[in-house]
Amino acid sequence: VEVLMFLSAIVMMKNRRAITVEQHVGNIFLFSKVANVILFFRLDLRMGLLYLTLCIVFLITCKPPLYMGPEYIKYFSDKTIDDELNRDGRETWIVEFFANWSPECQSFASVYADLSLKYNCASLKFGKVDIGRYGEVSKKYKVSTSPLSKQLPSLVLFQGGKEVMRRPQIDKKGRAVSWSFTEENIIREFNLNEVYQKSKKLGKNKGDKLSSSQFPPVPEEEEPGQPGADAQWEESESKKDK
Repeated sequence: VEVLMFLSAIVMMKNRRAITVEQHVGNIFLFSKVANVILFFRLDLRMGLLYLTLCIVFLITCKPPLYMGPEYIKYFSDKTIDDELNRDGRETWIVEFFANWSPECQSFASVYADLSLKYNCASLKFGKVDIGRYGEVSKKYKVSTSPLSKQLPSLVLFQGGKEVMRRPQIDKKGRAVSWSFTEENIIREFNLNEVYQKSKKLGKNKGDKLSSSQFPPVPEEEEPGQPGADAQWEESESKKDK
C-alpha cells in the first residue's frame, strides 16, 4: 500500500508537465515498473534482479518512435541558423531548440508540427535546431542541454533576427520557470493569431511587389485609325502603283 501511494503521488506530479496522452500513459508505465522493482526486491532478491534486467533490456531495445508526420518546419545547423534568421527583416521565426534524447522534446514534436501546419505563411516560419548536436548554438542562444535545467524544449520568437520572447523563461538564478508546452499555451503566450494575420498581410504585399516588378506593362499596339498606321498603309499602296 505504501509503495502504491508513493507511486500515485509521483505520477500525479510528473503528469502536470505532460502535454499528450502518450506522455501521460508513458509516465504511468514507467513508475509502475519502478514500483514493481521495489516489490520484487522485497519478495525475493533474485526475482528483483531478473525483473530489473528485463526492464533495462526493454529500455535499450525499445525506444519511443519519432514523429514522422507532416510539418512545415525548416531544420537548422550551426552554419545556417544565423543566415536564415537575418535574411529578411520582415520575417518572423519561431524556433524550437531541442535534443533527440529528451522525452519532453519527443512528446512536443507532434504539437509543434500541428502549429506549423496551421500558422506557417510567407512571413511567419517555423524552425528547429538540435542543440544536442550543435553545442555552439546552445551556448550562443543560452539554452542548456542539461536534463536538470528543464530548458528542453525551448521556444524562441525572432523578429528581424532578434529575440523577442522565449518559453520557458529563465529566472535570475539561471533556472527555467516551469511552463506547459500545450498548443493553447503557445498560441496565447506567443499571440500567434495576431502575428499570423500581420504576417499574411506582409507576405501579400511582398508578393504584389514582386509580381509587378517581374512583369512590366505591355506596350499598347497602334490601332488602324492612328496616323502612324495610315502613313505606312499609304506608302505601301504607292509602291504597288509604281
